[in-house]
Amino acid sequence: MFFKKAKKAINNLWYPQSVTWGKAVTTREVADELSVLSTATRGDTYAVMENLGRVLSNYMGQGRTVKIDGVGTFYYTASSTKKGVKTAAEVNASLINGVRVRFIPEVERNSGNLVTSRSMVNTKIVWEEWRGATTGSSADDGQGGNPSDGGLDENPLG
Repeated sequence: MFFKKAKKAINNLWYPQSVTWGKAVTTREVADELSVLSTATRGDTYAVMENLGRVLSNYMGQGRTVKIDGVGTFYYTASSTKKGVKTAAEVNASLINGVRVRFIPEVERNSGNLVTSRSMVNTKIVWEEWRGATTGSSADDGQGGNPSDGGLDENPLG
């Protein structure tokens, strides 16, 4: 894994920021790797995805992104301690206290660069108002839901 020193404008402090390198790993590369691990042909590996998590973990552990055609892109991000540091020289790996897997679903865009569809997002979703929590209270009411704003940030991968 790799990180870079990044100064945040909001508080003028320095933090470690995860960095990926090289081209995203393709579906073909993942299928080839699964083929080696499972002794099945590349075509068979699509039906034998038991090793997918291990392969994704291996590539992402090298600091790379993994892009699966028709699915999207997976990558790691590092979270750091809440205490930033004042200078870039003070930034080091010991400030990293966690790793998260991030996912960006594949999108199709029209000629105006507007998103026309997102893979893995069902177009027949029925939306209902969340009634498990009232304004100002915790969203976790023990009913097994985790509401979020559902917002998608800009693609940090470009």
